[in-house]
Amino acid sequence: MSGELKSGRAFVFDFGRVVFRWRPEVLVSSVLPQRATDDESTRHWVQQIFQAYGGDWGDFDRGVVDPPELARRIATRTGLTEAEVQAIVAAAPGELEPLPDTVAWIRRLHAQGWPLHFLSNMPEPFAAHFERTHDVLALFESGVFSARVQLLKPEPEIYAHAAAVFGRRPADLLFLDDHWPNIVAAREAGWSAIHFTDAAQAEAEAMALGW
Repeated sequence: MSGELKSGRAFVFDFGRVVFRWRPEVLVSSVLPQRATDDESTRHWVQQIFQAYGGDWGDFDRGVVDPPELARRIATRTGLTEAEVQAIVAAAPGELEPLPDTVAWIRRLHAQGWPLHFLSNMPEPFAAHFERTHDVLALFESGVFSARVQLLKPEPEIYAHAAAVFGRRPADLLFLDDHWPNIVAAREAGWSAIHFTDAAQAEAEAMALGW
């Protein structure tokens, strides 16, 4: 089965909230307790810092600003100090811990001979942290981090680039992502895609689709 699978279809995983935990509210409240004093203020600072992963943080994910420049930008825009922003950036990789159920599924897929790839909006310092720290990355044949190609999901160009990197036809790729616009864009690029809620749901949907 392995040879047959490697000549055709492959799974593509997003990372944040799919393979790795991501709880920005917990991150902000733990790093900036003097700012995030209740649910409302925590939500406010999450929005101000991450801007729904557009704006300044989007540029960080795209790889066009480094952490010092990001801290300057966010501090100027929000009134936080640069040191406070730097503390968020420094603590964020530690929040991105593997989700055991997804990792177990990935290991089962790998054992069955399924080719695995990843496509993640991720700034360079976090990508480097993953590569140093998490052995699950060794199960992936290849992957694309946004910061290294200066493209972001859901831009069409990143899907075309990723398919070329993976060496596979779009129709042979099944993408798993928690963010609906990324699913829509993948399907428009000719990929199959499942909107990820948790590993059990995604695995059941993949099996129902014949994967």
